[in-house]
Amino acid sequence: MASGFFAILDDIAALMDDVAVTAKLATQKTAGILGDDLAVNAEKATGFLESREIPVLMKIMKGSFINKLIIVPVVFLLQWLYEPAINIILIFGGFYLAYEGVEKIIEFLFHRRKKGYEVIEESIKTAEEGADLEKSKIKSAVTTDFILSLEIVIIALASAKAGYEALKSQFDPLLVEIVTVSIVAIIATVGVYGIVALIVRMDDAGYKLIKRSKSESGFLVSVGNFLVNALPWVIKGLAVVGTIALILVAGGIFVHNIEWIHHHFLPNLNSTLREALAGIIGGLIAIPVFMLGTKAFSLVKK
Repeated sequence: MASGFFAILDDIAALMDDVAVTAKLATQKTAGILGDDLAVNAEKATGFLESREIPVLMKIMKGSFINKLIIVPVVFLLQWLYEPAINIILIFGGFYLAYEGVEKIIEFLFHRRKKGYEVIEESIKTAEEGADLEKSKIKSAVTTDFILSLEIVIIALASAKAGYEALKSQFDPLLVEIVTVSIVAIIATVGVYGIVALIVRMDDAGYKLIKRSKSESGFLVSVGNFLVNALPWVIKGLAVVGTIALILVAGGIFVHNIEWIHHHFLPNLNSTLREALAGIIGGLIAIPVFMLGTKAFSLVKK
């Protein structure tokens, strides 16, 4: 009986060794999309009252976990039933990301500066509709996370397949793939939202460092002031990086999953510029479609 128990432990250890190799490969392959995910979610997690930042972030993180709990089994099921369906879902998701990215650019380019009384009216309206606005932003963040999580899971699955073939493992490939993808999904969620939490609380950390200092100058005060003063610039930078990331991720989805674009759309152009252009075109196509869809939904709802 004891020998049987230790044999099970040996099998688990051997499985985890194989998974460690495939998970490392999958993490390396998803590093780029994780960086984009970080930029997008950090930008979406800002703009709330200080007391609401962490609760909102926890709600978005919970939504991200639920997304992955849905995505992982569905992707494996679709892989078994009809694998092309994964690419179709990914392309539709790409249009949503492109829509969000291009909408931000249009808003920035054509945004009219508000007059003083308009700013006051908007502030009052925001305060009155605070709960609804918060729910809306959380919903938007979780929806975006769903598309990014889908791509992370698909890339992790492809990497796990490639790693398994190189390993020549004794274990069933499906088992290795499921464990690998699950580990990458957990790392992605905890890692991304952990870093986002550190970013949005930079000013609090800086303020605490300043309070700990026994004098009005010194190393702690300098670091504290830097963190407090840097946060607005970091948030502005994340807004720009997040928008670029949305367009590039969308463009990458179109380039790698739509046959005609992959082979015939400006094949000699730099890959990053090509993906950016594909994302912008996709967003310009998606905007009127989403606007019409929103209006139609509003009419039906009434």
